Amino acid sequence: MNLITTTRELADVCSRLAEYPFVTVDTEFLRETTFWPKLCVVQMAGPDEAVVVDALADGLDLSCFFELMANEQVVKVFHAGRQDIEIIWHRANMIPHPVFDTQVAAMVLGHGDSVSYDQLVQRLTGQVIDKSSRFTDWARRPLSEAQIAYAEADVTHLRDVYMRLLRDLEKRGRGDWVAEEMAVLISPETYRQDPAVAWQRLKTRVRKPRELGVLIEVAEWRDREAQARDVPRSRVLKDEVIGEIAIQQPTTPEALAQLRSLPKGFERSNWGVAIIETVKRGLARDPKTLPAIERERNSSNGAHATVELLKVLLRMTAERHAVAAKVIATVDDLEQIAADDEADVAALRGWRRELFGNKALALKEGRLALAIDRGRVVAVERPNGEH
Repeated sequence: MNLITTTRELADVCSRLAEYPFVTVDTEFLRETTFWPKLCVVQMAGPDEAVVVDALADGLDLSCFFELMANEQVVKVFHAGRQDIEIIWHRANMIPHPVFDTQVAAMVLGHGDSVSYDQLVQRLTGQVIDKSSRFTDWARRPLSEAQIAYAEADVTHLRDVYMRLLRDLEKRGRGDWVAEEMAVLISPETYRQDPAVAWQRLKTRVRKPRELGVLIEVAEWRDREAQARDVPRSRVLKDEVIGEIAIQQPTTPEALAQLRSLPKGFERSNWGVAIIETVKRGLARDPKTLPAIERERNSSNGAHATVELLKVLLRMTAERHAVAAKVIATVDDLEQIAADDEADVAALRGWRRELFGNKALALKEGRLALAIDRGRVVAVERPNGEH
C-alpha cells in the first residue's frame, strides 16, 4: 500500500503528479462534531500511479499538495467535489483550478440527477466498489489496510470514469456545458462562511421587518459562536429555535425562558444573556436598511397550472437530449419563469435557454403546445407561432 506519511514523500509524489495532464482527488474527513471539516486522508492518482496521504501524520506539511491543487497546468478531477474543495479553501485559502467534476459531467450527459459515485463507476466501468470502509473512523490511527485500499480505489476508479466522460463530452460537443457549471464550484463565494449572511441559509419564513432584523442578528451571532468554538451550528442553536426567537423577540430572561424550544435554565447562561442582547440589536435596526422580505409567489390556479406544464416540458427536454433535468432547471426556476418572462434564472441563459428556456416561454405564450404521440410527450408549434 502506498501510504504517504512524511513531507518529503509527499513533495516527491506531488512533483511527479505535476507532470501529468490531470490528477484525480478525493478526501476523507470528519465533521459530525466540528464546524470546520477535519481532514484525515487525501488520495490522489495520475494516469500511472495512486497514493494515499495520511493528513494527520505527525509533522506532515501539506503545502506541496496545495501547490499542486493551484497548478494551472493540471486538471483536478473530483466527484461531487464541493466538500473536498471547501476543505482546501479553508486550509489553504485557495481554490483548485482548473477543476472537473464527474458528477456534474454525468448529469450533463444524462446519467441522472446527482448520480452517486459507486453507481457511476459500475455503469461506466462495470466495476463494483467495496463500500465497507466508507463510514469507518478516518481519524483513528493506524489506518487499516482495508481503509487504505478503499481510499486508493476511489481515485483509481475516478481516473477511468473521467476518461470515459471526457470522450463522451467531446463526442457530443458538451464540454462547454460542463465548463459553465464549474463556475459555481470554483467561486470563492461558494465557500465563504460569512456570518453576516448566515440568515440566508435558514428556511424560516419571517413576515415583518422587526422579525427579519432579529433573524439576521441571531443567525450571525450563532455562526460566529460556532466558528469560534469549532462546533456545528446546531450545537449552539437549532434553526427552528432561531425562527422562534425572531418571532417572539425576547428581550428579558423571563421572556427567553418562555420559549419551549430552549432547555430549562438557558436564559441564565452566557449564551442566554448574549441572545437577549442580540435580539435588542435586531429590534434596533433601521427597517429601511434591511433586505426586502421575499413574498410568497402567486399560487393561483393559473400559475400552478403553468408550472406543472413547464415541469412536463422540462422532463420531455431532459429525456430527448439525455441531460439530467436538475442541470437544466430547478423547480424554483420554473416558478420564476411562470411569473416573469425575464426572470433572472440560469434556465433562461446560455445553452439552457437554447435547449429549454425559449420553449418554456413559447409554451407560456401559447406558441407551443404539448401533445401525446405514440405514448410520448412531444412539443407542437402552433400554426401561427414562430419556428
